[in-house]
Amino acid sequence: MALALIAGEGALPAEVVRHQSEPPLICGLEGFAPDDLSVDLWFRIETLGTLLRDLKERGVERVCMAGATRRPEVDPSRIDAATMRLVPRLQKAILAGDDGALRAVVEIFEEAGFVVSGAHEIAPAILPPVGCLTEHHPEEQDIDDAARAAGIVRAMSSVDVGQACVVLRGQALAIESLFGTDWMLRSLTLRPDAGGGVLFKAPKPDQDRRVDLPTIGPDTVNAAVAAGLSGIVIEKGGVIVLDREAVVAECNALGLFLMVRERAS
Repeated sequence: MALALIAGEGALPAEVVRHQSEPPLICGLEGFAPDDLSVDLWFRIETLGTLLRDLKERGVERVCMAGATRRPEVDPSRIDAATMRLVPRLQKAILAGDDGALRAVVEIFEEAGFVVSGAHEIAPAILPPVGCLTEHHPEEQDIDDAARAAGIVRAMSSVDVGQACVVLRGQALAIESLFGTDWMLRSLTLRPDAGGGVLFKAPKPDQDRRVDLPTIGPDTVNAAVAAGLSGIVIEKGGVIVLDREAVVAECNALGLFLMVRERAS
């Protein structure tokens, strides 16, 4: 089944491509170029209808969306004829929260006849197994903090806020917002206490896991250390680990633990 990768910013698109036996068609949204990956076909929101037609003409049957994007500015003068019929739905999606916007885009692709697959579905190795992956292990308080953090992330999901938080001895030190995990961790570098705490990441309970699964990578490890944290806990089957070997090695070198936690029922 011919595959097109709708690639956004960051390292995830290239990681997904590395796990494919046949190179997919790389489509890039203008303004959100992926790292270390050449784009075959650029498009804009204003030309989404033309993209759908082009993919059909190229024999594409499956689409995967991977990488970070933000809601782009729309120039009405650049909306082409093939996209005009989609304008009401795109306007509604742009005004919706992140989950609603992504869900609307997925529906547009599916109604056009494409199978939409998650990055983890076409590259299963990017999801690590349950357990502690590092030489350093969490203490009992860390396990309790991870459980507390999981509850906070579930509560955040009801208002579509974020997918991560930091907890220390049962208290939330920071929660992820529009600016993302790295920004949240940088906000903790000026903390007045002695350090410690757990970074927890998980998808929103009701989100479509084919798009926008949370991700960590080597940069996350370095940011967690700079923030004075003790470790990172992620939810099994719900968080992508980019360059896992490098992440584990970095955690081991810097004294951080990395644990994959079972999904809470």
